[in-house]
Amino acid sequence: MRLHGRRQAAPPDPPAGPLILPARQPPPAPGSSCPPVPSWATAAPHSPSPPSGKHRSRCPHRQAPPPAPSPSRKGGPFRALPSRRGGGSMQRSEAYGFSAVMSGAFLLSCLLFAAVNRGQRGPYMDEAFHVPQAQAYCQGRFLQWDPMITTLPGLYLVSVGIVKPVAWLCGWTGSVVCSTGMLRFINLLFSAGNFYLLYLLLSKIHQKNKAVSGFQRILSTLTLAMFPTLYFFTFLYYTDPGSVFFTLFAYLMCLYGNHKTSALLGFCGFMFRQTNIVWTVFCAGNIVAEKLNEAWKTELQKKKDEKISFRKGSFSDLMRILQFLIKYLTSPKNLVALTALTWPYIILVTGFFVFVFINGGIVVGDRSSHEACLHFPQLFYFLSFTVFFSFPHLLTPFKIKKFLLSLRKHPVQYSLITAISLFLIWKFTYVHKYLLADNRHYTFYVWRKVFQRHDLVKYVLVPVYIFSCWSFADTLKSKPIFWILMYFVCLLAVTVPQKLLEFRYFILPFLIYRLNIPFPSLYRQLLELAFYVAVNAITLYVFLNKTFQWPNSDEIQRFMW
Repeated sequence: MRLHGRRQAAPPDPPAGPLILPARQPPPAPGSSCPPVPSWATAAPHSPSPPSGKHRSRCPHRQAPPPAPSPSRKGGPFRALPSRRGGGSMQRSEAYGFSAVMSGAFLLSCLLFAAVNRGQRGPYMDEAFHVPQAQAYCQGRFLQWDPMITTLPGLYLVSVGIVKPVAWLCGWTGSVVCSTGMLRFINLLFSAGNFYLLYLLLSKIHQKNKAVSGFQRILSTLTLAMFPTLYFFTFLYYTDPGSVFFTLFAYLMCLYGNHKTSALLGFCGFMFRQTNIVWTVFCAGNIVAEKLNEAWKTELQKKKDEKISFRKGSFSDLMRILQFLIKYLTSPKNLVALTALTWPYIILVTGFFVFVFINGGIVVGDRSSHEACLHFPQLFYFLSFTVFFSFPHLLTPFKIKKFLLSLRKHPVQYSLITAISLFLIWKFTYVHKYLLADNRHYTFYVWRKVFQRHDLVKYVLVPVYIFSCWSFADTLKSKPIFWILMYFVCLLAVTVPQKLLEFRYFILPFLIYRLNIPFPSLYRQLLELAFYVAVNAITLYVFLNKTFQWPNSDEIQRFMW
């Protein structure tokens, strides 16, 4: 058809995508110069923004629909949901798989929870202090405090904040409210939250690794959620599951750039356990390490030097890094910039020091059994603990061969490290009275069967410690050098001051380490999961069935971590 002597332009091809039938368009008003709208134009999924001001079209049916809201630059972990087209951070199959695994793990935990509560109805071990204190809070007696409790009341406040509203909604009264079983159930909820947080952290930390499949992420999440030392306390009223929950949550918010939220969650973690303030420093250190890495790369580019890898680890490289670190951190401009980025954490850490000054120490309540000291062998115990629970990754023939090659290549450095380790063990080994007296903990038998066999055993184990340290650091070589330095500083701060050898103190540094190492092969992941399941099955079986009594007591005693 011709119009005014010209060929009419053919309408453009409709955009690719699913066909969406538009609503019937009204005809243009009489006398209007507006041409009819093509039917496909109203179905465009992403139309451009409409013009504004005086240039806006006078044809109402020609106005483009408002643009879809774009996600925030910082975003957050909880908007990563699968769409109909498979978008987002999880594909539909991964979302279904994750939901199924998490639901199955929670169901299994509920069944084990019921078995533990049938076997041990009353408070056990430290529950003898935690449960009565929480029950006092449930009754509104917030000024009552057991002097034997050494942690802040975060666990009891959260418990009351959950149990009391649920009891009111369900009409529960009497002894069922804030009973031992009800309070233990709080940790079961924390355990489910930890499962989800571990998945989000793995997805965020390894988001650039496109070779990692959704199945591997879910498998690693399940493995870490079943970590024996943490999983066991899911079924008792201890501070560990809640402490891990708020610390991991703070770390996740830090990685997403929500630093005020991260500091607030760090405060909640501090209310569960005072030493969690170290992981607040760790979150701030992530920001500092990122800026240091950027400045370090710029420095190397200026000098046209090659990137220094932690794998080299020569003394000259370390000296160059320390010189750069001192130069960077003594610059007023850099300090102001870092303060502007980390001020929420600075406020929290300042509040912590005020608390320590007013309280006269980090411990509340009984301080006689929790004295701080320079217990450097705690670092060796932690490294051995990590190698034991991560043996599929750290104790492989390839790593042993690689370590021996490194030992042969750098004999002087390893000789110096050996001499320092022997000195630290000789001068800074402490044995807590609980370690020698309480035979309900596995650490009692580790110390008795290994370290007390002979006075020289603690020195003979130095090669094991050195290999553990080397293997531990070797798995972190993919991380930036300043992140590694920051993590090791926090690791020293959270382990060395502890006089008591307690495996529960190793949970958080282990999880943060394990989250940040590269994904292992599927075979090693399955081996690690099978090992954790076997350890959990044995420890729970022993706890429930292998009871004993002390000669001077009629109470039933049980073995535990």
